[in-house]
Amino acid sequence: MHDTIAFDELPRTASHHFRLYYFASVSHVIGQVTAAFPSPEAAFSEFPFLIGYQDELSRRGVPDRDRHWWRRAIDAWERTTAAHLPLRALREAAALDDRTLSLLFCVGLTEEDGRFGLLFEALQSTPGVHRPTLGLLNAWWREPTDAGEVRSALRRLSDLGFTRVVNQDAPRVEWALEPTGPLWDAMRGEIHEAPSAWMRYHPPSELVPIDDLVVPPAVRETLARAPVLLESGEARALIVRGPQHGGRRTLVGAVARQLGRGLLEVTQLGLDAGERGRTAGTLSTLLHAIPALVVDPGPGETAEIPALGSTDGPVAVVLGRLGGVTGPSLEQTITINLETPDPEARRQHWETSAALSDVDRLAVATRFRMTSGNIRRTARMARAFASLAGRDVIEVDDVQQASRALRRQALDTLAVRLETGGDWSHLAVGAETQRELLDLERRCRYRERMHLVVGPALQHQIQPGVRALLQGPSGTGKTLAARLLASVLKMDIYRVDLASVVNKYIGETEKNLGRIFSLAEELDVVLLLDEGDALLARRTSVHTSNDRYANLETNYLLQRIESFEGILLLTTNAGDHIDGAFQRRMDVVVDFRAPEAAERWAIWQLHLPAAHGVDPQLLREVAARCLFSGGQIRNATLHAAMLALDEGGPIRTEHLESSVQREYRRAGAVCPLRRSNGTSATAGPGAPAAHAR
Repeated sequence: MHDTIAFDELPRTASHHFRLYYFASVSHVIGQVTAAFPSPEAAFSEFPFLIGYQDELSRRGVPDRDRHWWRRAIDAWERTTAAHLPLRALREAAALDDRTLSLLFCVGLTEEDGRFGLLFEALQSTPGVHRPTLGLLNAWWREPTDAGEVRSALRRLSDLGFTRVVNQDAPRVEWALEPTGPLWDAMRGEIHEAPSAWMRYHPPSELVPIDDLVVPPAVRETLARAPVLLESGEARALIVRGPQHGGRRTLVGAVARQLGRGLLEVTQLGLDAGERGRTAGTLSTLLHAIPALVVDPGPGETAEIPALGSTDGPVAVVLGRLGGVTGPSLEQTITINLETPDPEARRQHWETSAALSDVDRLAVATRFRMTSGNIRRTARMARAFASLAGRDVIEVDDVQQASRALRRQALDTLAVRLETGGDWSHLAVGAETQRELLDLERRCRYRERMHLVVGPALQHQIQPGVRALLQGPSGTGKTLAARLLASVLKMDIYRVDLASVVNKYIGETEKNLGRIFSLAEELDVVLLLDEGDALLARRTSVHTSNDRYANLETNYLLQRIESFEGILLLTTNAGDHIDGAFQRRMDVVVDFRAPEAAERWAIWQLHLPAAHGVDPQLLREVAARCLFSGGQIRNATLHAAMLALDEGGPIRTEHLESSVQREYRRAGAVCPLRRSNGTSATAGPGAPAAHAR
């Protein structure tokens, strides 16, 4: 009966539970050390610090070398509390026996009392090694009839991620062991927000309740069932797919809170995924948490989820829309797909994230199509911009400025932001092209409402993505039209730098494209693939491995364009050469052609300043006789402006005439204008036009 009350006065906490196991291991070590000396007194004389431990053990009536006594005493102490005890949870989940736990604590004695390091160094005759070796542990815990149980127990601790060797180059019997820091701290009852650089822990109190989540009805129905299935063991894993910063981890955390658990985020598994997986799984048991592994497989890739140590509950995997996952922990899964929230859901997110008026919340929610996480990040930055302006209430311009800063952080290394400004009056194109561009603008404005006004056969086919192909000769205004579209929509536009995207290594081009497309969706920008002929080319017959991989890139781009939920603009100078499958996937195709005389006149008017000094007669002749594209008119105007600045006055007739003739010389053609001295150029009105670069 005495052993059941030896520790009754100790509070039922994780740290005191740890101390019981610690003293049980110390008791065994003292017995082994004193047995190695002629008498206990000689041992205590060599290692006097052990006297304090022995006195405490004697005061409590602990018998020498009785492992079974310790088991009964600890059991009696545990039975008086139902609270989470990390070591009890670990022992039950991993089915660890007394000897294995005692070995583990011996490995960690130096963590608690550095004097044990000197003891190990002295008894092992290994200078500089302050940790117990395999040989010493085997000798101290081996029974007379031992058949390798100690070695098996030590391997088990290694497999669970509890121990690691500090001197791999030494002979195996001299391998010294140390405990894994995050696991040892958790065993002690210490809870750290960041147990390591690749893990982060959130206690249940910090997690959002399921009822507070802003999710669609279908997702809420799944969430109502998921905790029950995970608790009963009918499901063992939760997979959440969706865009980055889209509430995936928040959702997993809500499920964890419902189960009374914390959340352990695990990222950057890397090449040592097996070791990190073991550590994370075991740590989740000690912390009573759900391990959530965040992976990001590329298109066509499958991420291997490693075995998660000895976790005592469900596991979660967080990933994007692309790629797949596999692993021994994912046999019975619940999968939830999160999409970018609709305008009403975004309004609710803004309502809880920023001090906006009711009108502004609706306007911001409609205008900025963002994921839930990006809404919160933008709201934080917008509050800072409002404070700098001396305001307590956030305005739409603050949100615009904050969202632009957020986009720059994520996109500037992959694409180039183009300056926007102006409206359709700044573009001189034919009537048919103008109508198609206005239709494209409407399609973009109503992209989230189209499904509300169509029949059931179309409702489930329509998604918020808009794909447009702008095709025509160089210099006819395709890029300008793209920038003006972004301007009238009040959106940012990013041009993809194809040189940084296309990669000679197999699969890298698809990864780069996937990353850009995903960011454009999450941050709601107009994405421009300018002169993307290299990616839009027709698929070829497969004669070499290069042909096969080129076709794979084209196939991936076709699939990603079809599933893209943002606004995508593609321009090409060679519409006849692109793959027909791209044409079929376009919502809008806008044809640009070389401008007629009236359109050229309008372009000249748009490019020249109001106070120019160009002879109107010459300007009419240039518009009528010089078959320039919009790009060539731009180049000629810029050159004339340079000449005017050099002379210190406005653009005059001679400046423009010189610039026009220069454009023809660059193209290797003869200028059709009459010369200033009254003579005419030999070429007539039908002379071939130069082509802008």
